[in-house]
Formats: sequence, C-alpha cells, structure tokens
Amino acid sequence: MVRGEPSTIRRAPPVNQRLGPINQKLVLPYTGRMDTNEDLQARGRALSSPVRLRILRLCLHQPRTNKEIAEVLELNPATALHHVRTLLATGFLVADQPRTGNRGAKEIPYRATGLSWTSRIPNAAPVLVETFLQEIEGLQPEEIDVWRLGVKLNDEHRTEMMHRLREVLEDYARRGPDADGTATSILLAHHLDRTAD
Repeated sequence: MVRGEPSTIRRAPPVNQRLGPINQKLVLPYTGRMDTNEDLQARGRALSSPVRLRILRLCLHQPRTNKEIAEVLELNPATALHHVRTLLATGFLVADQPRTGNRGAKEIPYRATGLSWTSRIPNAAPVLVETFLQEIEGLQPEEIDVWRLGVKLNDEHRTEMMHRLREVLEDYARRGPDADGTATSILLAHHLDRTAD
C-alpha cells in the first residue's frame, strides 16, 4: 500500500498499476526488471509464513530494526533476521537509512514496500487466518470488530461485490497513514457456504 514513505524509499505503484496474478510476467517497480517464474514462486513462499506476514504489518507504518521486530514478536534475533532477509530478497521489505543505536552500533530499520497487497499467496486462507489469530491474541473483545453476513449471489454479482469491497480498501490504503491514526488491520474473508444451499 502506498504510504507516506521517506524519499529514500521507492514507492509502491498506484493501485491501478499494481501487480497482477502470480502467473503473469511482471515489471517490478522496485527493480525495473522482468519478473521470472522463480521470483514469483519465491515471493509466494515468502508470504506463506504467518511470522513474515506479521513482520510486514509491523513495518507498515514505521521502519523497525531486526532487534525491534524480534522483541515485539518474541523471536530469537537470528530467527527474525532469517525472516527479514527472506522478505528483503523478495522485495517485500526495503532497508531505510542506517541509524545509530543506543550503544553506538549501526542499526538498519526496515520498511514494508506494500508489494504483499498485490501478491498472491498459495493456499492463502490458512496462512491469513493463522496470522489473524496470532495478531488478535490477547486483545479484549471490544478491540475486535467482526461482521458476518450470508448472501446468495450469482457469479456476476459476487464478482461485483468483491471488486467494490477491494476498491474501498484500496482507496483508504492510497491515502496513507493519518498522523494521529491508530494502526489497525482488516481481514476480509469470502467463502462458499455449503450448508446454506
């Protein structure tokens, strides 16, 4: 998603120019080269981990160092670094300008590029649901807003509904973060209801 990123970071493309399905050859905005099938497969594997999806969420609105990521997610720093390197190699994270830490050591903060919004995750539902469950663990019921609705639509109307919902979400994503905003996440699930036919 496009956010108010520093000028040293390459911006994600506008939503109407975003990447298509995983099986297409694409010109990536952060490299300018043609994407290979191997790149697409590596990107799919990178997004198949709830930990990596949570790292992307952590780095969405502010850059974070590997140490900060490890602390928030309660990971061993070496494990966090493995995940960070995978996300860097596949274009989901970029490094911000190095900074000096508390003890004078050089720290590199990482920022999410927004590429995950347009990439396809193989067998996405279990990974996204597991990520969602991890992210809401410990929240109070009033901190979670959930809706459930049953509809019976033909293919045309179902496609129209999902397209309109995505347009709304993309509109808010393009706006960037509010300076006085609170970071939140949205999980929208659409599935067949085999019991209601």
